Amino acid sequence: MRTLNRRSLLGGLALVAASRPLLAATAETLNVDAGDGSVAVSRYGAPGSGKRSAVLLLHGSRGFDLKPRAYERYADVLTADGIDAYFVRYCTAADERAFETMRSRETREAYEMGRYDTWAGRVSSALAAVLSRADSSGRIGLLGFSLGGDVAAVTAASDARVSALAVLYAGMPGKIAPEVKHLPPLLELHGEADRNVPLAEGEALVKLGRSVGAPAEIVTYPGKGHGFDFADNDPITADAVGRVCRFLQARLNTT
Repeated sequence: MRTLNRRSLLGGLALVAASRPLLAATAETLNVDAGDGSVAVSRYGAPGSGKRSAVLLLHGSRGFDLKPRAYERYADVLTADGIDAYFVRYCTAADERAFETMRSRETREAYEMGRYDTWAGRVSSALAAVLSRADSSGRIGLLGFSLGGDVAAVTAASDARVSALAVLYAGMPGKIAPEVKHLPPLLELHGEADRNVPLAEGEALVKLGRSVGAPAEIVTYPGKGHGFDFADNDPITADAVGRVCRFLQARLNTT
């Protein structure tokens, strides 16, 4: 386990100073047939031509629109590294309506457990569409946040086409974990003061990855809670973005 230190924090300060909106062009909107209805996908393309890797970003339970700039920061760095970024809206309209009516953690968790396979299938449909593009290098990663991190982990466990998995403050759903036989190289980032998703869940995902032979690492952030990387002016945000994107670049942009 790695914990953020002062040197990393200073590096984050420098990155915050350099982090400004870079996505000048409007995202390309795609609709992917998933069998149970289309999946809306927004594509942020890396500059230049030729084949390139891709990362699918999976939002938390309240979607990308809650704080779009938080997700765009990752897309900025990925596209600058020559990697296309795709924002995948894996939830259906019925899911969104259901979330609005839920008032207890128990109700939400029961609902989510019944939906993981469907959500993972929708992500896999988007993944297949990206891999079928003429500009695809054939290497693709998943980057998931909170609920999206759970969905990313479930998808990566069942879809061998995933080359890398980065997860923030999430884990592998408990009832699914015993069935997992495969995971790609993975990186977990987690706040030590997370009250929504305990640090133990992130640690369990990393342990699971190692148990099936995957290189797996967790980086923890003392005093930080859930969604810590959504803060606009905290150098911790830049540290998280940098770590995740360096991991994905190293795993996906291989020759």
